Amino acid sequence: MGVALTDTQVEQLLAYLSLFHKWNKTYNLSAIRDLDSQLDRHLLDSLSVVPYIDADRIIDVGTGGGLPGMVLAIVFPQRHFTLLDSAGKKTRFLFQVKTQLGLDNVQVENRRVESFQPSQPFDAVISRAFASLEDMTNGCRHLLREGGVFYAMKGIYPTDELSAVAKHYNVSASYPLQVPREEGERHLLVLEPLSGAVA
Repeated sequence: MGVALTDTQVEQLLAYLSLFHKWNKTYNLSAIRDLDSQLDRHLLDSLSVVPYIDADRIIDVGTGGGLPGMVLAIVFPQRHFTLLDSAGKKTRFLFQVKTQLGLDNVQVENRRVESFQPSQPFDAVISRAFASLEDMTNGCRHLLREGGVFYAMKGIYPTDELSAVAKHYNVSASYPLQVPREEGERHLLVLEPLSGAVA
């Protein structure tokens, strides 16, 4: 996958996955119940975008159980990640992970995206949760600094969704993602607001 990890990072990722699996039994963080599938479809899926992330301050909107934000925070300890979700049970889990793994580069926010007004806008917004690119860009534009980008994790290449945002956003990059043992298509799209475009 092109991802280099230290022994400490591997230990942290496995500790995170263990906590995710344990809390999922009570808190319903994911519909995927067995540990092997959580490894493939959550942890490795999140790691697949690592080679393409080029931003220092990132917000993961609709992070749920911390996917991909918590995984990226472990891989990039020098970068700052804000994990935002409106479900209190999920943000309680995220705070537990942050505390237990000592992740000082993580900030957890329990609120709806439209009500979150950061003191400083972000270099990038990432999400694998939004139903459409239009929802993502409309709902999160206020979080992005001038010159910032959206990282959208999608399945098959979303041609129809892109046509809905083409007036305001340019696809500056598209990366097909390779996730071991997963056969379905995965893509990471990088969207840049067009100059003068208003969300």
